[in-house]
Amino acid sequence: MPFFDLYRETARRAGHDPATLPASLNVHGFVAETTEQAADDFYGPQSEVMNRIGRERGWGPTSRAQFDQARSARGNLFVGDPETVAEKIVAQYRLFRNDRFLIQMAIGEMPHAKLMKAIELFGTEVAPLVRREVAAIGAAA
Repeated sequence: MPFFDLYRETARRAGHDPATLPASLNVHGFVAETTEQAADDFYGPQSEVMNRIGRERGWGPTSRAQFDQARSARGNLFVGDPETVAEKIVAQYRLFRNDRFLIQMAIGEMPHAKLMKAIELFGTEVAPLVRREVAAIGAAA
């Protein structure tokens, strides 16, 4: 049973209406004009933070290869151009039927202008693509 279904079933068994308990997907990610630019911009700040946390918690250091795997279609990072990020969000929505999506882009020492551009791209390109696809999924159901 997928985790979100388990969450909803557990809420129901505990006497709660699952429809009143939003399920949120919360991720790290970054959006840029191209997937390569997004990866290059996000890798440094993200790896610095993860390596610092890793030293505190006993994890080994991360590598670019691990980062690249994590931003793949089945990975945990949502890093890419607007279409790539939107496709990944929609793919996760198909699995989890989450009510909300939260992306943490401000990690480490990210240049302000790049972060502002990423937020702009997310709002003007990613979000409309996701809304359209989610509405189509709902209409087909």
